[in-house]
Amino acid sequence: MTNSEHTSPEPVLTTDTAEAAAADAAAADAIVPDTKDWTWVLEQPCADCGLDAGAVVREDVAGMVRANAAGWTAVLGGDPETLRRRPRPEIWSDLEYACHVRDVFRLFRVRLDLMLDQDDPLFANWDQDATAVAERYGEQRPAVVAVELAEAAEALAAAFEGVAGARWARTGNRSDGARFTVESFARYLIHDPVHHLYDVTGERV
Repeated sequence: MTNSEHTSPEPVLTTDTAEAAAADAAAADAIVPDTKDWTWVLEQPCADCGLDAGAVVREDVAGMVRANAAGWTAVLGGDPETLRRRPRPEIWSDLEYACHVRDVFRLFRVRLDLMLDQDDPLFANWDQDATAVAERYGEQRPAVVAVELAEAAEALAAAFEGVAGARWARTGNRSDGARFTVESFARYLIHDPVHHLYDVTGERV
């Protein structure tokens, strides 16, 4: 509303124009899908977050998961409205990143169990962007997400602590053809939450 005494009549939205307006609004808030193959982090350090995942000692991953979860707990202690605010429409808010990391910890626990319990399993597909929309990441409660993320991290860390000997060499496969041992899977995993904490805090490892 302007300071003018005369205002234009509200536009009449037909079904078609209303649907188009809704589509335009959704497009404006749409996250750009991440289609990169991040397995390259096993071959070289990440220039953004600074983590050299390929050099991570496999037995250190459990402690790194717990330390990362503590970082997210600190982030999620901030002002809820600030946590919900996206820096740009196409980039997740801090809260959305935290929800994603929580779900990554949950997913990788499931996949780790598959690798340890089955011979050379094929992982089911997971669309992280569709999950963010379906689960309404931006509307979740930061305090609840903090608890859930910490619980998921602890479960995953404990599972990695239980791996020993030849079990580090057990294998699993992603549907795009990527193949992991438990050892490379652990190193690949840890880059994701570390990188996203950098996305939020700007602090490199």
